[in-house]
Amino acid sequence: MELPPPSANTQEHIELMTLDANHTKDLIETFKEVTKDEEEGEIRTGVDRWVFGAAAAVAIAFLVWGLVDSDGLGNVASSALSGVITNFGWLFVIAATVFVVFVLVVAFTRFGRIPLGKDDDVPQYSTWSWISMMFAAGMGIGLMFYGVAEPLFFYVSPPPGTVTAETTAAVSTAMGTTMFHWTLYPWAMYAIVGLGMAYGTYRLGRTQRFSSMFAGLFGQRAVNSAGGRIINVLAIVATLFGSACSLGLGALQIGGGLEQSGAIPQANSAVLTAIIAILTAAFIASAVSGIERGIQWLSNINMLLAIALAVLVFFAGPTLFILNIIPNAVGSFISDLPAMASRTAGSGDVSIDEWMANWTIFYWAWWVSWCPFVGSFIGRISRGRTVRQFVTGVLLVPSVVSVLWFAIFGGGAIGLLRRAEDAASAASLMVTTGPDGTKSVNSDTVLFQFLDALPIPAWMTAVLVGLCVVLVAIFFVTGADSASIVMASFSENGAENPSRWNVVFWGAATGAVAAIMLLAGGDHPEAALNGLKNITIVTALPFVIVMLLLCVSLWRDLSRDPLVIRNSLAREVLEQSVASGIEKHDGEAFELRTAEAVTHEEAGQ
Repeated sequence: MELPPPSANTQEHIELMTLDANHTKDLIETFKEVTKDEEEGEIRTGVDRWVFGAAAAVAIAFLVWGLVDSDGLGNVASSALSGVITNFGWLFVIAATVFVVFVLVVAFTRFGRIPLGKDDDVPQYSTWSWISMMFAAGMGIGLMFYGVAEPLFFYVSPPPGTVTAETTAAVSTAMGTTMFHWTLYPWAMYAIVGLGMAYGTYRLGRTQRFSSMFAGLFGQRAVNSAGGRIINVLAIVATLFGSACSLGLGALQIGGGLEQSGAIPQANSAVLTAIIAILTAAFIASAVSGIERGIQWLSNINMLLAIALAVLVFFAGPTLFILNIIPNAVGSFISDLPAMASRTAGSGDVSIDEWMANWTIFYWAWWVSWCPFVGSFIGRISRGRTVRQFVTGVLLVPSVVSVLWFAIFGGGAIGLLRRAEDAASAASLMVTTGPDGTKSVNSDTVLFQFLDALPIPAWMTAVLVGLCVVLVAIFFVTGADSASIVMASFSENGAENPSRWNVVFWGAATGAVAAIMLLAGGDHPEAALNGLKNITIVTALPFVIVMLLLCVSLWRDLSRDPLVIRNSLAREVLEQSVASGIEKHDGEAFELRTAEAVTHEEAGQ
């Protein structure tokens, strides 16, 4: 049945529809030009000698400096950190909230249905493997290191100006503050980089260089320019030092576990260096085997072991207290969020300034320094998922796991401490009191002290301690090999499967940075590690600006996606066609039909 042509007496309607068609045609042509630039841009392969050489030179220079003059390195890092906190602490605080709002808006508006790949792509990995790899790369060692330490510390020493220590209110504040540092905020930062990497690579066909994510803002030529190379070098350097810090934390905790169990008399620098050397060899072997084999396999095993550890501690510890503290933690996080998100350094109160530098601003800078590697790695394993699925998975799943983890370990430790009958009890030994009366915890050993305080047989405590050491070791391996692959990719023009020698080089460099800094610390390896942390925070400052620009670039790219254009056109055409039909037929029943658009010239004939 042939449809009748458009009526000649609907000139105004024809012009309106033609205007919509012309407007949409302009949008489509714009998108075609963007993708054409991507296709016709210079695609480079192999090692980028400038990027690799500059990043390697920075790594070697820091290694030599740390070995020759660790005190000088620490002093410079401390001075630089003080300047960053004083002058730019506000930037970290504001940017962190901007990142959370941005990813939520992107996920739950018109951009949410856009696939991270072609329209018919399916997820590359199962949901279980995807979550396991994402979680192991993003927070594995951190949760083991701070799982008991942070909530317990905030309980005995709450943030300045909040509540009285070791009270019921202190329990809520401790858990709420911990959730603030470990749930939505860090994963929103990772999600921005992950979205930029996955969308640009699998949807637009860009290379997996960090600078490629800015093509939508500065153009494809900028990716290969000197500015693009500087961005890639900064991404590698931030990844290197961020990973080395996490490896140092892991080595300290493994050493603390071996010392606590009596396996070694003291976890000195030589022991810690040996631990790093052994695990470095392990994660290099895992990295060269690729994501599909080494990292995926280890991540799945680690997730199962982590679940087993959490379940055992849940039932062995103060179970009822832990169950009660879970909704308490969520409620405290929600109610205290405005105050926590608006708290800044530089207020004139020395105690608040110092606390912010040691905790919130430190964490925001720490997460930013991890974004190049964690975000890029998450993007690499997220092909085929939609933007909404990606953001929901990246934000909610790790956040829920973090709430449960900190409730079981940190909440369990608080519960045992509240039940302690005297200062000599095993639970009380988790907290030390200084000469001035201030209380603190030893992050290296408090996890194992907590396990000792559980009301379980000695043999079961030994099993749990051994399981924790294995977990830290595997988290060490999965995090470091993910970082090695990403650094190799950045230095090899975004290669999806970089050369093995390149992966081995950056893996060895990561282990060497962690080992040399610990070795340079002599009898006080924690001091050297703190110096490395300070350097990492300082290097994170330019990345705050970079990530804010990335938000703008990503928004521009998503706004020109064909799916967004089609949906926008469908809404406009349908709304205006219905309005025109109602007016033309005076409210009577009518139907909509499609016909080829009539141009202004044809309508005038």
